[in-house]
Amino acid sequence: MLLMCDRSPTMSRGDSGPDGEEPALSLSTAAGGGGQMGPSGDLGGRAQIEHLGGGERGALREGGQEDEEMTNVSHDLSSSSNQSPESATGSTSSSIKREHAGGGRGQAHRDMMDTVAEMKRRLPSDRRSRNKASTVDALNYALNCVKQVQANSEYYKLLMQNGQDQRKDATVCTLEELERVTSEHNLKNTDSFVMVFSLSSGRVLYASEQAPSLLCCKRKYLESAKFVELLFHQDVNVFYSHTAQPHLPPWSNSHSAGVLFDSAQVKSFFCRIRGSKDRDGEMRYNPFRITPYLLKVQGTESGEEEEPCCLALAERIISGYEAPRIPMDKRIFTTTHSPGCIFLEVDDRAVPLLGYLPQDLIGTSLLTCIHPEDFPLMLSMHRKVLKYAGQPPFEHSPVRLRCQNGDYVTLDTSWSSFINPWSRKVAFIIGRHKVRTS
Repeated sequence: MLLMCDRSPTMSRGDSGPDGEEPALSLSTAAGGGGQMGPSGDLGGRAQIEHLGGGERGALREGGQEDEEMTNVSHDLSSSSNQSPESATGSTSSSIKREHAGGGRGQAHRDMMDTVAEMKRRLPSDRRSRNKASTVDALNYALNCVKQVQANSEYYKLLMQNGQDQRKDATVCTLEELERVTSEHNLKNTDSFVMVFSLSSGRVLYASEQAPSLLCCKRKYLESAKFVELLFHQDVNVFYSHTAQPHLPPWSNSHSAGVLFDSAQVKSFFCRIRGSKDRDGEMRYNPFRITPYLLKVQGTESGEEEEPCCLALAERIISGYEAPRIPMDKRIFTTTHSPGCIFLEVDDRAVPLLGYLPQDLIGTSLLTCIHPEDFPLMLSMHRKVLKYAGQPPFEHSPVRLRCQNGDYVTLDTSWSSFINPWSRKVAFIIGRHKVRTS
């Protein structure tokens, strides 16, 4: 490009210098060696450029622009040539990986939102703020449940360790003997099953034939599960408190099958155990009466230590208003509540009549189960109890009590109170209820 610029002035003007040299040579020298020339040479070059016409100067500028453009293009081409096909393929694969990563994050977010929504549905109504379940309330409730389960598990293990040396009266037997005892006895109905689980690990060691069908699961699942995993989460605390070794009655080989399954001989408790799933795919839990016994199971291998276990008879609770129905004269149960109308104790006979388990009512307000129109009757009854404290039981107007399914039953009730002998105040109020209509 510099050579073309040197020829352009020579051809256009056709002049020569005083020494017979072409001006283009001086211009070339001035332009090409400006960095090595002194001030006089630089000025001379500028003067010669100024003598050029407008067209020549424009051509010179255009040539410089073309040179710069060619340099830029060559730089771009060299940069492109330095990039191998593998780098282009790598950028494409990176974009695909980013898309997959974004899809994975989106799926994880959807799973998290589904989990939060399920937690909100399971949040009890009394834990909701303004009848609406918030995410914070659901997370706090879930955290409290986890803490409660962990604390109960640690407390249960501590009780088990402390009770091992104290319970030397437990009978040692094998799984074959347990299977023979349970098979000899025809259970009262098909809604009962027997399960043996370890008190140290909680693992199920034996389950009767009825267990898989009642729990809607495979036997293989029961053999690898913990018994506590089958329970409704709100009943775990009740389960631990009733299956600690100091509280369990010993089972003996001298027990006949009829005595073994007579729940009246042993203090039983209630828990909800998993069943089938509903239409929405959520697990349903059915109420069972559980009667526990303590025994030790001998290992299958010789020399293996005996393992402390609990034999649990689980009998499903059926509504007292369905066949076989509870007779009208036997639809009776008792409750105990504080002067502030807080349930303190609920009779086991109330379970098939009301649908509530005792742990569902204890600690809650009696007024939440009373029909709103019967609040004045409860207020009148309380005033009478406080006025005639310590007197024999008296009957009052019937009240309507809400059942677990939302329906109301009418109760004929006789009320009495217990006076604290030290404070001479009413400690609690006892109600003996008889279901009139359902």
